[in-house]
Amino acid sequence: MAYPVVSINQQNNSQGGTSDVERTAIFVGLNDENADSAVTSTVSGTLHSIGASTNLDDILGAADSNLKDQINAARNNAGPNFTAWVVPLYSVLGDGETGTPYENPFTAVQFALEPPNNISPEMVVVTDPVTADDLDDIQNSCLLAINALSKYITIHAAVAGIADQSWSEYIAATKAISGNGVYDRVHLVPQLHGNNLGVVIGRLMSESVSIADSPMRVKTGAVQSLGNAPKDNTGVALNLEHLKELAGARFSVPWWYNGKDGIYWADHISLDASDGDFSVYENRRVIDYATRRVRLLAINKVADRTLNASESSIAYHESYFMQPLQDAAKSVTLAGEPTAGMVQTPADGDIAINWPNTKEVQVAMQAAPKNSPKKITVYIRLDLTRLES
Repeated sequence: MAYPVVSINQQNNSQGGTSDVERTAIFVGLNDENADSAVTSTVSGTLHSIGASTNLDDILGAADSNLKDQINAARNNAGPNFTAWVVPLYSVLGDGETGTPYENPFTAVQFALEPPNNISPEMVVVTDPVTADDLDDIQNSCLLAINALSKYITIHAAVAGIADQSWSEYIAATKAISGNGVYDRVHLVPQLHGNNLGVVIGRLMSESVSIADSPMRVKTGAVQSLGNAPKDNTGVALNLEHLKELAGARFSVPWWYNGKDGIYWADHISLDASDGDFSVYENRRVIDYATRRVRLLAINKVADRTLNASESSIAYHESYFMQPLQDAAKSVTLAGEPTAGMVQTPADGDIAINWPNTKEVQVAMQAAPKNSPKKITVYIRLDLTRLES
């Protein structure tokens, strides 16, 4: 070459962070207690962003509603970094026409997730009570979001609280809703105190704990703003035996401990099979956390010849794809007390990269959760061999 050439090419190695989906929620529900047509005509079926200081009266009207009750309960339990959206639905529209803007809440969810709104929440919160007939729609909404939009959501729905029933009648009717079906992305919360759904969602959104923690965790503190304790039509108050039955039927319920102040929570159970990996929400959250991040890493490697079948490439990319789990395994020590990572540190054999042919690569990974004691048995006895003479 007879003349010098200097070329500079900037490379994008996709080393920036990803926006967090975790601890965000979208609330969908009827707000038909609001009869203000000026408000309903402007917000019906509209997606609104809300935070800890949002004045809900401005977007949902001044009248009380179940939707507002659930959001307020969630905010009170989530803390100052509460981040969510809401799509209010109305049974009476602003022009007096009856009906809702959507066939059901799940089409409203699609409206929020798809362009142009294109939001990416972790949790969808359906504030109006659902029935057994809704479960297929709920699960299918999750699968549609995953398959069409690559958005790994879960849906958390209210179940009606006790009305003019005995506890035995209410529990039998409520257990019939969950039945024996398998819906691993669906969580049902009986509205025993009127705002149970909002309370547990807020507890799950709190940044004071890890997404790998169960809402059962007592150290998180007592729940806030739970409604009044219910009684049945004979005047019998809700007790732990009632809660045991509901929890055993795969419902998410509050809990308390005799002799300890405050009300806490049990596990946030899904309608997964009893022996399924995702029967408790913390397992689902950790896997979805890793999935969202590994997916982006995989996209960045499409047609990249540095990912090949050589030993050096496989060794490098084992570390590359395991990075989200390495990050999730990191612990922090505060005031001498370690805070556990979301998962155990990945070990040898937790990832395998296989090339079935020259154009296709398969990456298999696994994550191991940390131990979490949910049943603690203490044995205590007398030692009479040390009596003083």
